[in-house]
Amino acid sequence: MVFGQREHALGALLLGNLLLQLVDGVVTHIGVSAGFPEGNPLVARVIDHLGLVPGLVVLKIQACACLGLIWALRHRSVLAAPALAVSATVYLALSIGPWTALLAPTYLALLS
Repeated sequence: MVFGQREHALGALLLGNLLLQLVDGVVTHIGVSAGFPEGNPLVARVIDHLGLVPGLVVLKIQACACLGLIWALRHRSVLAAPALAVSATVYLALSIGPWTALLAPTYLALLS
């Protein structure tokens, strides 16, 4: 029973991380398209080199592949759950949060 609960928790963490990747890609596209600079210099360089949409697609595929690797190693390592939890926390704090703070005033003004 404990194994099944752990597997469900890991699955939820994986799905949450994949959703965060999708949201991050969409919000980054909205922000960069609105004229805000990308804060991550590596991401900015890829976008400059490949273009906004292709760059984001390549980066999100790579991020999802890394999440898939963690998922594949879940039975061999007790670090899978912490890795997925830290990944989600970092994306919320360093990506979703800052983009939300930048874009919220613009969209709130549109609603007024």
